[in-house]
Amino acid sequence: MSAPERIPSRSVTPTALLTEGELTVRGRIREASNAALFCTVSLGGQEASCVYKPIAGERPLWDFPDGDLARREVAAYTVSEATGWGLVPPTVLRDGPYGEGMCQLWIDVVPGAELLALVDREEPGPGWRAVGFAEVGEGRTALLVHADDERLRRLAVLDAVINNADRKGGHLLPAAGERLYGIDHGVTFNVEDKLRTLLWGWAGEPLTAEAVTVLEGLQRALAADGALTAALTPLITAAELDATRARIAAMLTSGTHPEPGGEWPAIPWPPV
Repeated sequence: MSAPERIPSRSVTPTALLTEGELTVRGRIREASNAALFCTVSLGGQEASCVYKPIAGERPLWDFPDGDLARREVAAYTVSEATGWGLVPPTVLRDGPYGEGMCQLWIDVVPGAELLALVDREEPGPGWRAVGFAEVGEGRTALLVHADDERLRRLAVLDAVINNADRKGGHLLPAAGERLYGIDHGVTFNVEDKLRTLLWGWAGEPLTAEAVTVLEGLQRALAADGALTAALTPLITAAELDATRARIAAMLTSGTHPEPGGEWPAIPWPPV
């Protein structure tokens, strides 16, 4: 589903528009596993498209508390903003036609971007990173690869920080201006290691100097009196905050991208 998007002017910030604007449901996004509604939001003569996920439409999960996936989505956006990378579309928690829920700016995807591929070879070609082999039917396997793209590498760091349990290919949105966004962050911030992603191409490799600087900034902001701690406290539990701090500290100590732990499936299913 897509619709012409009118981005708010500078007089109305995207978060203000999403938080305070009049929300009108236009349709349902049927591919989503939880209730996800395509909407428009308008305020002060400005209008934009957005996604509204009411908490009442969340399916119970065995390993996440009921009724808090929306808050985790907002927490992921909050951490993304703290990195300065802007990898998650503006996302807020607000009331709507079906109760409180997550509201996120709609991103129109630029077609033709090649971020993931299946190739019939043992090693990735130039400009690609190997994820692993996948069955493609009739007893055949192919190598799953992702682009060796700095935007994806930043997203891999963010996913490790927020402990993203579901980074699928369909959650990657290449947008205008060579921007790349990640969406669907409801299953994040668990205290247990649940990192599942298609972005394992840098596993075990040294972090970039930029990533180290960003992680050090997050570490400072997550101090007891830090601004990020204050922003996340209404959204995730104290134990989840401590686990986030521990993941950042571990990455800074190792100086490398995390590797699959082996106790949890490393790649989400289905992968797209």
